[in-house]
Amino acid sequence: MSTLDLANHGPVIPVIVINKVEDAVPMAEALLEGGIKVLEVTLRTPVALQAMEAIAKAVPDAIVGAGTVRNIKDAQNCKDVGCQFAVSPGYTSELGRAAREMGLPLLPGVSTGSEIMQANVDDYYFLKLFPAVAVGGINLLKGFAGPFGDVKFCPTGGVTVESAPQFLALPNVVVCGGTWLTPADAVARKDWAHITKLAREASAIKAAA
Repeated sequence: MSTLDLANHGPVIPVIVINKVEDAVPMAEALLEGGIKVLEVTLRTPVALQAMEAIAKAVPDAIVGAGTVRNIKDAQNCKDVGCQFAVSPGYTSELGRAAREMGLPLLPGVSTGSEIMQANVDDYYFLKLFPAVAVGGINLLKGFAGPFGDVKFCPTGGVTVESAPQFLALPNVVVCGGTWLTPADAVARKDWAHITKLAREASAIKAAA
C-alpha cells in the first residue's frame, strides 16, 4: 500500500485523539459504520499506542495509521502495534528513509517549498500540508500548484466540514484531514451515534463545483 491509496477510501481522514483505551474500538466502529475506513490516531496521549493496537486487532476492516510521528522510535512503535501507515507533522530525511526501510508508508507533513523539495528528494510526492489553514490554506495550495505540479496534498489543520469541499476542488488536493469527526464532548458522552452521523456527512463531501 502507498499512502496515496488512502485517498481511495473517501474524502476525509479523521485525525483522532484518544484519551481512554476503552473508547478506541467503539469509536473506530462508529466511524466505520459512517463510511470512514482510514483512521489516523495521533500519538498525543499516553494510551495512543494501546488504542491503535486495540483497533488494529478488533476492527480489521479499518485502516489504522499513526499521527504525530516525529522520529524513528515513534514510527517503529506504531509499526509494532499494527499501524498500516504513519503521518508526521513535519519532515526529516532520517524519518522518511527509516519509514521506507521498515515498510511503513509515510505521509510527511510540510508547510514550505523547501520542505516539499526535501521530501521530493527522498521520493515522497504525496504530502500533508500542516497546519493547513494557519500557513495559508487554499491560497498556498494554489501557489504550490505551479512549481510543484507533480505533488499531491492532504491539507490538515483547521479544515472543517464547510471548507473541505473548497480544498477538495483544488487539483492538487486528493483528501483532507479532519479533527471534527470525533469531538471531545461526544466522546466523553460515548455518543457513538453522533460520531457515525458526522462520519456519514464527511463521507458524502464532494469537491465544490
